[in-house]
Amino acid sequence: MLVVTLPASAESLIRFDIDKQRADKAIIEFAKRSNQTIVFSFDLTKKHYANNLNGYYSVTSGLKKLLDGTGLIAVVDLSGLLSIQADEQERINTTMKKTTIAALLPLAIGTTGQVVQAQEVEQVEDEIESISVIGSRVPGRSSNELPVPVDILTAEDLANTGQTEVGRMLQAIAPSFNFSSSAISDGTDALRPATLRGLGPDQTLVLINGKRRHQASLIHINTSVGRGTAGTDMNAIPASAIKRIEVLRDGAAAQYGSDAIAGVINIVLNDAVDGGKIGVSYGEHSEGDGETTNVDISKGFALGEDGYLDATFNFRDRGSTNRAGLHGSCQFSGCTDAANGAQLAGDPRELTADRNTFRIGDATSEQIGIVLNTGYELGDGELYGFLTYSNRDNESAAFFRHNNNNGGNAPLQDGDATIPAGFLPKINSEISDLSYNFGYRTDFDNDASLDLSYTYGRNKIDYTTSDTINSSYANSLIYTSTMTADEIRSSIPREGFAYGLELSLQTLNLDYTKQYDLFALAMGAEIRTDEYRVTPGEEYSYRDYDTDAMGQSLYATDRSAGTQGFGGIGPVSEVDETRDVFSFYVELEADITDDLLVSGAARYDDYEGFGDSTNFKFAANWSVTDEISLRSAVSTGFRAPSMQQLYFNNISTQFINNPDPNAPSGDQIAVQVGTFRNDSELAKSIGIPELKEEESTNFSIGTVIDLGYDINLTVDYYSIDIDDRIVISNKLGFGLDNNLDNALTAAGAGAGQFFLNGADTETSGVDIIATWNTEVLSGDLKLVFAANFTETEVVNIFTPPNSALDGIPPEDIFSQQDISIIEDWQPEDRISLTGLYTFDDLTVNLGFNRYGEYTVTDGDSQTYGAEILTDLRIKYQVTDNLSFNIGGNNIFDVYPDENMIGNSRSGTIVDSAGNEIVNSPGVFTYSRRSAPFGFNGAYYYAGAEYSF
Repeated sequence: MLVVTLPASAESLIRFDIDKQRADKAIIEFAKRSNQTIVFSFDLTKKHYANNLNGYYSVTSGLKKLLDGTGLIAVVDLSGLLSIQADEQERINTTMKKTTIAALLPLAIGTTGQVVQAQEVEQVEDEIESISVIGSRVPGRSSNELPVPVDILTAEDLANTGQTEVGRMLQAIAPSFNFSSSAISDGTDALRPATLRGLGPDQTLVLINGKRRHQASLIHINTSVGRGTAGTDMNAIPASAIKRIEVLRDGAAAQYGSDAIAGVINIVLNDAVDGGKIGVSYGEHSEGDGETTNVDISKGFALGEDGYLDATFNFRDRGSTNRAGLHGSCQFSGCTDAANGAQLAGDPRELTADRNTFRIGDATSEQIGIVLNTGYELGDGELYGFLTYSNRDNESAAFFRHNNNNGGNAPLQDGDATIPAGFLPKINSEISDLSYNFGYRTDFDNDASLDLSYTYGRNKIDYTTSDTINSSYANSLIYTSTMTADEIRSSIPREGFAYGLELSLQTLNLDYTKQYDLFALAMGAEIRTDEYRVTPGEEYSYRDYDTDAMGQSLYATDRSAGTQGFGGIGPVSEVDETRDVFSFYVELEADITDDLLVSGAARYDDYEGFGDSTNFKFAANWSVTDEISLRSAVSTGFRAPSMQQLYFNNISTQFINNPDPNAPSGDQIAVQVGTFRNDSELAKSIGIPELKEEESTNFSIGTVIDLGYDINLTVDYYSIDIDDRIVISNKLGFGLDNNLDNALTAAGAGAGQFFLNGADTETSGVDIIATWNTEVLSGDLKLVFAANFTETEVVNIFTPPNSALDGIPPEDIFSQQDISIIEDWQPEDRISLTGLYTFDDLTVNLGFNRYGEYTVTDGDSQTYGAEILTDLRIKYQVTDNLSFNIGGNNIFDVYPDENMIGNSRSGTIVDSAGNEIVNSPGVFTYSRRSAPFGFNGAYYYAGAEYSF
């Protein structure tokens, strides 16, 4: 056996966490973690299984333990090149083929996963191991060699954030990613919008193991970030099931199809063949709420000598948070004006009424998740597949209906409200998410490969409104029954199933790659079927019991229809639609010289319903020197109208600012707003056209610089122009156009909103990432600086020609608030500095995240100042198998600026003696519309992990 000799710097202790698995995969993981260049034969190593490696080791001792008893050894040649060979020298000389040396991994992963190129080994001229990294359909490139920026975020990076949700983890370590919070925004409370580079949730494509991920069935129609869009549920996949996340920050529609305008997020699942982990954590906010319990169990299984099955189970239980202010307005009738703008209480119940009537914060959430990922060597290829399943129960709150809310809390025969003390409606959503994939990939002797796969995904949401009433039903009982007021109160139903949403996706993919002498070719075809369903709710949830079919009141009094807080959808709005998509792509990639890589891609997509689209991409990476490379890409892109934008329709209660100029500042009124699909009779009657695709042009240019001393810097500029962007209109009411007035009357809606190709936007920005690995006080320190600066401008808004909207000024169709959601509601800059320090068994992760200014328009406009949040996580490895961790997110309890606009239920109430009962600026202490880092304050946690 040859002795492995390494430089002294490599003998420092490094933390390894490598499960028992096939040797080729284990060596790749070892090379990443240790920042070592390792050359090995793929054909040789795939036949062996390496040992698990958990704990702190030098490179020498770590490799020895990893390969002990496997029939493989590590050797170093005279130039210092490290390689893996068979144990018998004679076998090495006779069977090892130079053409099969398959892996070069000069990679070091920083705390944010930014890939840093290590010293190049010029003597190695063999093939590079195929690494599944998005950004190129051609395998065999490390991310620094790509002509577009790709971040590699490891499982360790995710865990070090201390977050329990994937969306929050990504936000903490990827500054171009935003995961905005809002409150009292219906389904958006439970399924937050995730965005990349300041664009919409539906303009980022999400993949699982390189396969297209389905969207959530929810479309955000209320006033929040992502209004009018439908994104992907980032929290449906447990973080403990994730091996790494690849974030491609560039337009890629020419490679991956619709939605990839802002970029692509690829979630790679665990693929261990042995060993397992159990992790538990508990935490809560400094206010004593939002208690979160998280349990992870994962286990790898070897399927004989040729396969693996990795299984993960996750349970997460999160309590609600509440940062609502006091209810300052009168809840009962009889208040009169007092001095200094205060209200004098009339009803004696006003003096003792509960003033904590709202719940504004995170929804209650309980989720279980199961993930299976498997592969099996079969013939000359691999049979593979995965399954993901999650079920999440959520409960969020709506607006409080007080006693004197005559529309929503109907007065009965005795003159008192149906629910005398008022009620806070709850929106209960059950989100069920399922996906599975199976396929077969094989390599041919002529440097070609073929991959055939089928993927199915489904997201289903069922809404039930509880702690509510149908006010029109209570009102109708006064006139149609002999019940007394108390009998009505005791018998009226307090909940109802509102409706269900379901979106599914079936995809059949055929992908082929071929390596020629002068270039590499990738090509493939895709057949996809989208399905979208809306299931009507029960009658009680939507019916107007005191109004006839013509919209005329049946009785002397008329109250609001449907379950208060979240009304249902009737049979007239039922949806069951499908759409077929056929696609073909081709990509060529060539090393023009040793220093210049160029690639080109083209893709054709044919969508049932609106037609076809062809898109192109050209990109290059030029190594100017050994230390500096330039990269650039230009592409066209598109996003097809989502099934939700095409077919979602309902009439719901939405709270808008009172248009009456004499109304108090911040006063909000309830309006029955209909969301009408473009092929509805109402839309047709006023000439609204069918939706067409958005079209984009992307340009990026950047540089990768090796500054020496283990310091790496990347800077990338991007520009994204989007034409015919699909946006949802303002709530269009009566008085704008006679045809619209008549159509709204016939539909029984006080206002209507529509999806339109109505805006052109321009987005530009810069991404900066710098990493530095060094030794400090006998320990390893990894520093990562990351920043994103993004600005989006709506450069043009327009209305459909030859329609009833054509004569209405565009600014009335798309309000200033609608425009500001696109331009201003997300921070224009995000900056983070993270340090990971490892010393013996102790690991400390300290992160500073700066969220830049953002402006919200809600009646008036308010700019919220930049804030810096500090995260700290400390982990101690008690034994090779057991570790404990404690930490906190936002440990200094930072909140956004307090809200000065769009408030509700504000006021001062005094008693007959002038004593102040309540004095409140409103219940929305913090903006409920947009809060990039939420408004919960500090969160502290502790956890443990056991490996076996």
